[in-house]
Amino acid sequence: MTHIDQDLLLELQRDLGDLVSAAESLALSYEKCKNIGVKDHYNFEEEESFDSLSSKFARTSDIFTQKVLKTIFLLLRENPKSFIDKANLAEKLEIIPSADRLILMRDLRNEIVHEYVASKLSRIYKEVLGQYSNLLDAIVAAKINVQEHGWY
Repeated sequence: MTHIDQDLLLELQRDLGDLVSAAESLALSYEKCKNIGVKDHYNFEEEESFDSLSSKFARTSDIFTQKVLKTIFLLLRENPKSFIDKANLAEKLEIIPSADRLILMRDLRNEIVHEYVASKLSRIYKEVLGQYSNLLDAIVAAKINVQEHGWY
């Protein structure tokens, strides 16, 4: 194992720790918002809860896709160029269960980050509730893959 590989392993372990913390916080927000339920209109406190959930979803998916997957690919000596290439390669290598679901999560993340129209927020909140389990499934599968490689 090279010095670079050792640095990458330390980075992966640190990023996985950050991912686990982010996922735990996301889970708490998810449970709170699941109990509120999907509505056409939310009061201020409910909207704050869903805004927090959406922000945590975006942050968790970013840590997963932009840090953890990136480092896994570096360790495997792979260099996918586009996000679609990354998703397809991750599925092919059995790092994640579904490239299509990962792409949908990335699209939702982009919508969360760039959506400013209040009338669309209810739809985004519903999608976040729906995509939550897909994000967790991808994280669990990636952690299993990392453990199988002896990296964590």
